Amino acid sequence: MSLISVLLPVKNGGAYLQRAVDSILEQTHSQFELIVVDDHSVDGAVEALRPHPKLRCLGNAGVGVSAATQTAADVAQGDYLARMDGDDIALPVRLEAQLEFLQQNPGLGLCGAEVEIFADEGELGGGYQRYQHWINQLHTPEEISQSLFIESPIPNPTVMFRREVFEQLGGFRDPVWHEDYDLYLRAHFSGVKMGKPHGVLLRWRDHDLRSTRNQSRYLEKNLVACKAHYLQQHVLGRRPVIICGTGPVGLALHDALIELGVEVIAFNDVAGQRIGQSKRGKPVLSYDAVGPGQEVIYLGALGQLASRKALQRLFDEREMRLWRDYVMCA
Repeated sequence: MSLISVLLPVKNGGAYLQRAVDSILEQTHSQFELIVVDDHSVDGAVEALRPHPKLRCLGNAGVGVSAATQTAADVAQGDYLARMDGDDIALPVRLEAQLEFLQQNPGLGLCGAEVEIFADEGELGGGYQRYQHWINQLHTPEEISQSLFIESPIPNPTVMFRREVFEQLGGFRDPVWHEDYDLYLRAHFSGVKMGKPHGVLLRWRDHDLRSTRNQSRYLEKNLVACKAHYLQQHVLGRRPVIICGTGPVGLALHDALIELGVEVIAFNDVAGQRIGQSKRGKPVLSYDAVGPGQEVIYLGALGQLASRKALQRLFDEREMRLWRDYVMCA
């Protein structure tokens, strides 16, 4: 039976940490080790963890979540490496289901899982519900690849790697943006395929102290900067760009691309009153001339799901190809 090493970096895990640890220790798959790395906490939560034969606690050899994860990976013994966060709850079958999924799909280098997002108090807002629905419907390598520049398609605390793939990619780096999204983009452009089994395997907790709410690397502007970097490095080449969408999403992407020296020549919009106007000094054009075989690449930058679907239908009707003619970026 394959050994799985669960890597759990934590900083001030507080009252949530013991339940997160217990949810791993209660897994139906019995061959695992749990490595908790304390990222210089001051709350005593790691020291207060109940001892267990499968639990190992270490101090971070560096500073920050990426260094803490790598500290765990450096001592891990498993053939598979799984991430976990100190404020979430893994369902008992999580490790078993993900391991079986990877073993049944040898072409995949890593997998994620569906999640249930929950809050300690009150109900989740509509934005979280829409995001949960979006990530939970992405399962196949094709679905994940097509959605890769919209948002991170695999929640960080659900990912499981084949060890050799994790090492081939160099593990988590420490960029100014999301370390997990950065790794998934590197994986994609290295030819690593990603998937996700059906069924919720993790309860993903939202709370005011969550790192994604309190660390600068998780700000929206850094997410956009990450997208722009990988588009510029791996997709655009020397082709000029037309951005489909004139709202905040399109303008933010424009600004990030311009900062990297990418040539953005125009925007597209469906609203008649905007056609012929300008945004950021660039003309706003209709979609009439959109089509394949041009010396430009279209970047769909639309925040609303319905608008993205309409744009995708237009690209499909005009026989345009993902990565060659267009990329959906939000």
